[in-house]
Amino acid sequence: MESPESFSPAEQLQLTPYVTNTERPVFVLTNLPEVIKGALFSRYSRSTLGLRTLLLREFLQNDEAGFQAPSTHQDSRLALTKAQSFYDRILDGYGDDSIGELGGAHLALEQVSILATKVLEDARIGGSPLEKSTRYVSFAQQVNGDFQFYKDPRVLASTQAELYLKTNRELFRTYAELIESVRDYLRKVLPPEPDQPQAAYERSIRARGFDLLRGLLPASTLTNMGVFGNGRFFEGLLIRLRLQTLQELQDLASAAEQELQQVIPSFIRRAESNHRHFCSQLNFQQRSQDLFNRWVQPQTLELSTPQSASVELLSYDSEAEIEVLAALFYENSELSFAQARENVRGMSDQARENLFRQWADLREHRRHKLGRALEHASYTFDIVGDYGSYRDLHRHRILTQERQQLTTRLGYTIPESLIDAGLESPVREVLEKAASAFEVLEEEFPQEAQYVVPMAYQLRWSLKINLRSLMWLVELRTTPQGHENYRWLAQQMFQRVQEVQPRLAQLMRFVNLEDYPLGRLAAEVKQELRKQSS
Repeated sequence: MESPESFSPAEQLQLTPYVTNTERPVFVLTNLPEVIKGALFSRYSRSTLGLRTLLLREFLQNDEAGFQAPSTHQDSRLALTKAQSFYDRILDGYGDDSIGELGGAHLALEQVSILATKVLEDARIGGSPLEKSTRYVSFAQQVNGDFQFYKDPRVLASTQAELYLKTNRELFRTYAELIESVRDYLRKVLPPEPDQPQAAYERSIRARGFDLLRGLLPASTLTNMGVFGNGRFFEGLLIRLRLQTLQELQDLASAAEQELQQVIPSFIRRAESNHRHFCSQLNFQQRSQDLFNRWVQPQTLELSTPQSASVELLSYDSEAEIEVLAALFYENSELSFAQARENVRGMSDQARENLFRQWADLREHRRHKLGRALEHASYTFDIVGDYGSYRDLHRHRILTQERQQLTTRLGYTIPESLIDAGLESPVREVLEKAASAFEVLEEEFPQEAQYVVPMAYQLRWSLKINLRSLMWLVELRTTPQGHENYRWLAQQMFQRVQEVQPRLAQLMRFVNLEDYPLGRLAAEVKQELRKQSS
């Protein structure tokens, strides 16, 4: 297919560095700053011209834009500055938040606490984060003679500095000291089979060992993460970080802004601390918090007590079965939704049963996703689970999750394998010490005290999710190679739905309800073998 636009040989020469072709109607922009790409795309909505023509007229042949092909790093920065000044006027003229979604950046954040990563990952749309794994990487290494954990400046400037440092160091020391003991235990209970490559087997033992010990890592643990996001995402992220009370998050906002200014400056202007938009957001949050403090806190003085992990189904739509089938009829017919709903109500009970069963049978594996009709059914869960499992489930996006503050009051979990290995005593001792330290720190530093809470401690959070998203979550998180704690939580979510709506639950046909005390290790071995043979 040829493009309706044509360019002279000279124009083609100008365009070639910046587009993947000059002849066809489908092409990719290359070698342009994100601000320029975003601004160009924004012009689609108000111009009859094609993008390559706009690129020529408004940039490459426009002296006001000041753009020229950069030959050095300094030239590139100069070109960006000129382009920013020119296109800020265009972006301001459109006044549309969605323009900020037309350019993006890859932001690396290193040496940030795992407590901070949850705030960084809270946004659901526009950003794709990836964090260093506690499963494949050891956190026992020391740098400059100390373990790698966040040292909060406010706490270190107080009389509680020694308690804070000692608690974190003891947790890391126990984690490091138990690594070999855990591996020895795993080799004993699951020895390699004769045909298993030793290297693959040892990598599996290593990963499983880190899994069992991750509960000892405190929320202060330093990690690395990368985030790809569009400009609108990063604007929201910077604002969210600046509205937090923790010093680490404030510092991250400043550092991230400094780097993003070099790539997508026009898209994050409203997140600057002196911008009227941010000041308005800050004022709004302060007034909101004052309101909640007056109305909510007096009603919630009771503190939590230790309890077992649990999944409670708080609410669901009793008409969900009808709504899902009505949506299915609607998208495959010319009926109004009301007519589709009446058609479903007129079906016999057996007919509905047959339709759901045949629909489920179409799926051959979990990546066969059923349609958006399933989004007409939703469920709200109240969950208590260890912080490590929350961190895993928190990554899912098409849902609403709200967490409470991390404390030690809900108790902790110790993997059965650690108990079987005879390591319960040192693990329990260091976890109890962390709880005592948390209670002391919380009196003076209610936010910063979270840093000494190990991942084995439990957190309460709510999760509202539609059936389509729930299907993906529970089928993914119950695979044998999943961590045993979040596997159990995902299984419980499925079972709660199965108890009240079995016909809808049967659509989730790839949920694995088996219990594998060492199943993840066996799955790891198989996965390593597949990697070697591929």
